[in-house]
Amino acid sequence: MPTRLPASEFDARLNAVRDRLAATDADAAVWFDATSIEYLTGFHHIQTERPVALAVTTDRVEITVPRLEVERVEPTPRIDAVHSYFDYPGGDPIETVGEMLADMAAETVVADADGAPGVMGYDGPPLSDFCEVTEEGIEWVPEMREAKTDAEVDLIRESARWANLGHQYLADHTEVGAHPATVSQRASMEASRAMFDALGSEYAVRTRGDGPVHAGYISGEETSLPHGHTPNERLSRGDVLVTGATANVDGYYSELERTMFVGEVSDEQEYYFEIAVEAQDVAFDAMGPGVPLSHVDQAVWDYFEEQGVTDLARHHVGHNIGMDGHEPPYIDRGSDGEMEPGHVYTIEPGLYTEDAGYRHSDTVAVTEDGIEFLTYYPRDLESNVIRE
Repeated sequence: MPTRLPASEFDARLNAVRDRLAATDADAAVWFDATSIEYLTGFHHIQTERPVALAVTTDRVEITVPRLEVERVEPTPRIDAVHSYFDYPGGDPIETVGEMLADMAAETVVADADGAPGVMGYDGPPLSDFCEVTEEGIEWVPEMREAKTDAEVDLIRESARWANLGHQYLADHTEVGAHPATVSQRASMEASRAMFDALGSEYAVRTRGDGPVHAGYISGEETSLPHGHTPNERLSRGDVLVTGATANVDGYYSELERTMFVGEVSDEQEYYFEIAVEAQDVAFDAMGPGVPLSHVDQAVWDYFEEQGVTDLARHHVGHNIGMDGHEPPYIDRGSDGEMEPGHVYTIEPGLYTEDAGYRHSDTVAVTEDGIEFLTYYPRDLESNVIRE
């Protein structure tokens, strides 16, 4: 029951970027992206108008943060020094980054961007005003994140376990007359409480005022939109639900979605449900190491063509998942590249009529000789009908 990454994972990641740095003429590599900083060091923060910058050299790891993050970042064992400015716009974030690099004797750098991203109103000078940026837009960390290690897959597998519990609570609390928002909140709370109780001190701190498990659904005509909203209307007999459940385990996520029905299922609903489930099976059968990403999406599209429902498709088959809900590579007919061991994908082909949507999503890992299902909530029709 792994609940956090071992220190050896971060050591390996830092060694990998140092190997890449050694192949350049730069003295240091710099990251402004919050997820990349977390991936390399374990320090997680919310990216706001206050820039954070990480610098890695052959023998040092240093970071610049706003004053309010100093106490949070200082305990991170793999960060050798912390530099800070008071706040933005009153402080000088990028100037402080430049001073940090000067202290590290880093005259030239490669970076993921030439300065901090312009979020929440931030508008500051480029990093190149304070040092020589020989290359910007480096994709080292995103490329490293595509194939997960065994330790990362273990965390996603643990996430799937708690997502499954949250989803079961959704089903347990769903009934005619219930409000979907209330059911979602209750299921998320109860699953989070169970997770905290079971893991205790082993749970890595990851939440701010809410729980690690989120389980919820949209209902009725909102399901006809792939990214519909929770409607402000109580459930009625015959409603279609499109669910979603996940859990945060040391910053890693799974994805579990099901199409469910309240009380009864019409012939039309059963028809589209079965096509959507079969489309998942087509994708599962097509997947594996060395398989082109485009092939899997094309296989599902060919099946939709056979069934005469391509006009009801709205998106590709799925995406990689890990620290972010959506990560490259994507299972899309326009994607280059192949599936590799360590890739973890959501498999979620969907159909959307004028009245309802039909989509299951399962999280699946590519292995050396096939695939492994990480989510496991039942997919059949009978298991996804809420009986009164």
